[in-house]
Amino acid sequence: MNPVLDRVLEHAELLEGDGPVSEELGRVSDEVAAVLRESGVIRMLQPRDFGGFESHPTDFLRVVHEIGRRNGAAGWVAGVVGVHPHELAQGDPRMQREIWGEDPDTWVASPYAPMGRARPVEGGYVFNGRWPFSSGTDHCRWVMIGGLITSQEGNVTDRETIHFVLPRDDYEILHDSWDVIGLRGTGSKDIVVKDAFVPGHRLIRTDPVTDGSAGPIAGRDAPLYSMPRNVIFSGAITTATIALAQGTLDAYVRWTRERSSRFGSASRDPFQLSALAPAAADIDASLRHVLHDVDRAFDIVSSGRLLTLSERAGIRRNQVSASHRAAAAADEVFKVSGGSQLHAKNPMQRMWRDCQSALHHVQNYAGPLYQAYGMDFFGGEMPAAVKV
Repeated sequence: MNPVLDRVLEHAELLEGDGPVSEELGRVSDEVAAVLRESGVIRMLQPRDFGGFESHPTDFLRVVHEIGRRNGAAGWVAGVVGVHPHELAQGDPRMQREIWGEDPDTWVASPYAPMGRARPVEGGYVFNGRWPFSSGTDHCRWVMIGGLITSQEGNVTDRETIHFVLPRDDYEILHDSWDVIGLRGTGSKDIVVKDAFVPGHRLIRTDPVTDGSAGPIAGRDAPLYSMPRNVIFSGAITTATIALAQGTLDAYVRWTRERSSRFGSASRDPFQLSALAPAAADIDASLRHVLHDVDRAFDIVSSGRLLTLSERAGIRRNQVSASHRAAAAADEVFKVSGGSQLHAKNPMQRMWRDCQSALHHVQNYAGPLYQAYGMDFFGGEMPAAVKV
């Protein structure tokens, strides 16, 4: 039983029809944002004491997939914004009350890249910086952004990435900063912070969240909050990417049923059929691989132990491989779909552009993850810049 998924599917037609609208707006439309809000997808990983559901993480990922195959931008935003409560639940209770105390449907944006600089002052920090890629930010009232702590002179004194949590009045969204060829509807705009004061209770150190130890330290006993951050966050990115591949395939199937070829119906064309079968198999296998790994990780933390570094590296290896396998499958069916699918009015080209663009997310970069996995596998030390 997944009531959130049931509520999402009630709006399947609206989601499917909205793709061009959100792309034109350069952000998820208000109508689709309302569907995401009312369905509860953004609250699935949120703690119960602040109005969340504490859902099993694979239930969350299945909802992200079903949204994303119908509306790529909405799936991406559901995955990115919907994963933030998982980390926020491991922070200071005062911060959680500020965010969700009056409205449990409050959304929090990101990004995590440590591009900000925080100078210590009494009670907290003075924070500055500019960040790209704040997905879904127009619909969020808070942001969780990465930075490093400096001395009074501005020199970095601590290399651990810190996530600073700020309300909407403390940062600016640059609305003209998102002009891209893919994922336009995600509204992943730049944000700027200028001399904002961030109290000490609104900081989250990422190392304990990364290895899964922060939840128990914060008094969160539910297994969900012992799941390593990168398994959950990267799982959401991977699932949203696979959903885009599935959406490309879905559009291909609809088009092939209607299309005529020298064989009569294109659905009888042996070349179309030989493209369809491996693409469908690879996309299905990619999703199953991701869900299996997250299920396995959840079983481990439910047993009372944290995942090892090697286990996390193996899961991240599989996630990035799944993203690339699914995107390659989508590429294969798009290439045989015919020139008419290049027209902007056809949904396949939008799904394909979004899918290929999703591979540019740092969590989908294959090389560094494969290197880190290999180094660990052969008993070496992982590169410090790669977090698994």
